[in-house]
Amino acid sequence: MKASFKPKKILWVDLEMTGLDPVRDEILEVAAIATDWNFKEIATYEGIVRHDSEKLAKLLDRNAGFWNEHPEARRGLEEQNESGKPLAEIERELLAFCDEHFAGETKILLAGNSIHQDRRFIDQWWPTLSKRLHYRVLDVSAWKVVFEGKYGKKFAKPEDHRALEDIRGSIMELEYYLKKVKV
Repeated sequence: MKASFKPKKILWVDLEMTGLDPVRDEILEVAAIATDWNFKEIATYEGIVRHDSEKLAKLLDRNAGFWNEHPEARRGLEEQNESGKPLAEIERELLAFCDEHFAGETKILLAGNSIHQDRRFIDQWWPTLSKRLHYRVLDVSAWKVVFEGKYGKKFAKPEDHRALEDIRGSIMELEYYLKKVKV
């Protein structure tokens, strides 16, 4: 029988990627927030992945439908590209963030909106980080499906398409749903 999984903290992650295919697309930006179970922020991390400018333009153009709808997000991601770091260095920084804020946790609970999609990119591009994560995730989008489908309740989440603010929006969204639950 497996031991129960009782994480003390939650690792909220949001990735901005060039598209949704973890093999053909690449990570542009990552943010992470460590919280307790009251969703109080303990620490934050932000990282920009640097890409060859021509390759980045081609990757973004391949998914032009999305990026044309969000030109300010695309512009911001392109402008920050030069200040980015190599993908492997970002993974090392995320691992150091986990070492500092999740010390003693054998596996880390990953949370976010549609976090299963971000997890596919983590598995593809950051295998060492992937090994630190528990197989269970806290996916806010599952709550969204239930509350919209069953109760007609919808949270108006801001759609910045920037990683750190997207996480904060996800935390606010989960808090909204939890306030509707009677214990």
